[in-house]
Order: sequence, then structure tokens, then C-alpha cells
Amino acid sequence: MSLNDPQWGKRGGGNEGPPDLDEMWRNFNRKLNGLFSRRGGGGSDPGEPPSMRQLGGGAGLICLVVLVAWLASGFYIVVEGQRGVVLTFGKFSEVTGSGLRWRIPYPIQSHEIVNLAGVRTIEVGYRNNVKTKVLKESLMLTDDENIVDIQMAVQYTIRDAKDFLFNNRQPEDAVLQAAETALREVVGKSKMDQVLNQGQAVVAKTLPIMQEILDRYKTGILISNVNVQNVQPPEQVQAAFYDAVKANQDRERLKNEGQSYFNDVVPRAAGVASRLLLEAEGYKQRVIANSEGDASRFRQILVEYNNAPQVTRERMYLDTMQQILASTSKILIDAKAGSNLLYLPLDKIVQMSGAALPESSGSSRSSQVPEASAQPESGARSRDTLRGRERGDRP
Repeated sequence: MSLNDPQWGKRGGGNEGPPDLDEMWRNFNRKLNGLFSRRGGGGSDPGEPPSMRQLGGGAGLICLVVLVAWLASGFYIVVEGQRGVVLTFGKFSEVTGSGLRWRIPYPIQSHEIVNLAGVRTIEVGYRNNVKTKVLKESLMLTDDENIVDIQMAVQYTIRDAKDFLFNNRQPEDAVLQAAETALREVVGKSKMDQVLNQGQAVVAKTLPIMQEILDRYKTGILISNVNVQNVQPPEQVQAAFYDAVKANQDRERLKNEGQSYFNDVVPRAAGVASRLLLEAEGYKQRVIANSEGDASRFRQILVEYNNAPQVTRERMYLDTMQQILASTSKILIDAKAGSNLLYLPLDKIVQMSGAALPESSGSSRSSQVPEASAQPESGARSRDTLRGRERGDRP
């Protein structure tokens, strides 16, 4: 109803005026009596104001409900993998495990839930994407005074809930600064080629350094893993750097080719040299053995010569002539005796018989055997005749 309504404030017979406060109080008392009855079981007169006894009973019930609700607010649930930290007037009291827990309600005690199983990640040198670089974090100086652009991701978990809550105001900033400090230390002690070619191995060295820094400040944080996201030279010198890398690769290729040629030639030359040494050693042993054999044979001949000089001289002469005449095609005939000796071309006959033997059959071989046997006999007789003549001519 609007205040401008002419019926506003009228009671009963149409008297104008403000709302009756007594009537409002009686309506409120009537509703309250409908909810709560008196102890005596009787009702109260709607026109009577509430007594102190009635007000005390309703207030006590309300206080009881409020007290139960206040005590129920102290229950809380801790999920598996989390820890509950109970604070008494803002001071650490205890750490609770998983399950349904109860503490004294606020404002006496409060609690904080800390997730120990969750893995958190921070980025060093970039944010959300490697293309979104933070140059003041990513640009670092190497040991050979070169600048390298490196981005790294650090994963960590919470090891101690108490230290994490009370010793850290901004945990992510603490981990970020520790990671950047450790990374600059490791990169500053490494060469640029080592950082570019072995980025993950270099970044892995930062993990114990980061953990040492965080443990020193009792942050309650455990570093679980570090991963390199991108390693490259600064964009301003990438072209020159790639040229230098290509030149180094060409140098290594040429060195490998030279080493391959060396490995091919040197063993072969060593083998040839070893073979020559072995041949020379064999020749040496052969010459020594022949010389020793000749010396031994000479000593034996000397002994026989001392025993029978004439026989030994003749024997040596005959052996020498046999060796000489066996390798020549000429035949010597003694013409002093004046006898007629038919000259036979023995060398031609021997050559012809030697060439005909592989082509002839078995029957022809048998027919030529007597002739071949007759020729040595005639040759032997002629040699005996020559020997008799030579002995006869000697004084």
C-alpha cells in the first residue's frame, strides 16, 4: 500500500493515523505463542504482553540451536593426498591426516587444507608459451662469454605443510627465484656448445642446487623434475651462429675423413713393413742355414779328402761335370781317340719324346719304354768310354 493511499493508517471505523504498535506487538506475540507453548500447557491471552518467563524460554532454545550450529561448523573433511593444518588463534596447532576431522569452531580455531599430492609447475624464461619470452629471465651468459636464450619448466610438490604455510609468503616466487639462480650458476660454468647440444643434461644439474636453496630457507617444497623447453642463441646473432656451427661441422667431417684415411693407410703400410721384415728374416735364416750346411759339407769332404785325396778329387770332378752337363744341350766328344762315334741329337729326341708322352696312348707308351731305356744305356756307355779315355790321357 502506498503512503499516498487515503486508506493508509485507518483503523476499524475509518479513523486516520499511523499503524497501532500495540496491535503489531499482539500479532507478533500470537505467532510466537503458536510456535512455543507455555510450560503449564495453557495458552496466553493474545492481549497480554509476553512475560519474562516466556521470553527466557524462547531465547534459551534459540541459543541452543545457535550453539549446535556453531559446534557443527568445526567439522571439516581432508581428502586423501591432502593435509589439514589446524590453527589456534592464528598459531600453528597440529597437522591432521585424511578423513572427517573436527576442531574448535571459529574464532578459536581455524584450518587450512594443503594439497601434497598435486604437482605444480612454474616457467623460467617464458609464460604459458615458449614464444612468450621473458628476456630478463631467459638470457644468460655462458663460461665462454656467449649469450644463450634458454627456457625451463620446473615441477614441484609440497613436502611439509607446516613449512609451506608459515615459512612462505609467495611460494611460486621463491621457487622461481631459486630456479633462476641455479640455472644461471650452471650455465655460467658451461660452454655454449655444451648448453646447446646437451641442454637437458645441463639443466638437470640445476635440480640439486634448487633443492639445496629451498631447504636452506625451509620452504617445505620438493623439486620433482626440471625440463628444458627451448635453447637457442639470441635472435640477433642466430644467422652468424648457424654459420659458425656449419663451419664446425665441416671441420669435424674433414677430421673424420682424414682419420678414416689414416686408419686405412697406416695399417696397410704396417702390414707391408711387417711382411718385408719377415721375408728379410726368412732370407737371413735361409742364408745362414745354407752357409752352415755348406760349411758342414766342406768339413766332411775335407775329412774324406785327407783320407783319399785322389778318389775324392775324381769324385768331385765327376759330380761337378754331371751337374754342368745335365743343364746343357751340348754333347762333348773326345776326338783324340780317333774313333768314329755317331752323334745323336739327344736333346731333340728327349724334347720330342717328352712332348709326345702326354698325347700318346697306353700302347705307344709301352713301345717307347725300351727305346728310352736303351738311350740311357748308350749314354752310360759313352760316358764310361769318355771317362776311360780321360783317365788314360792323364799323366
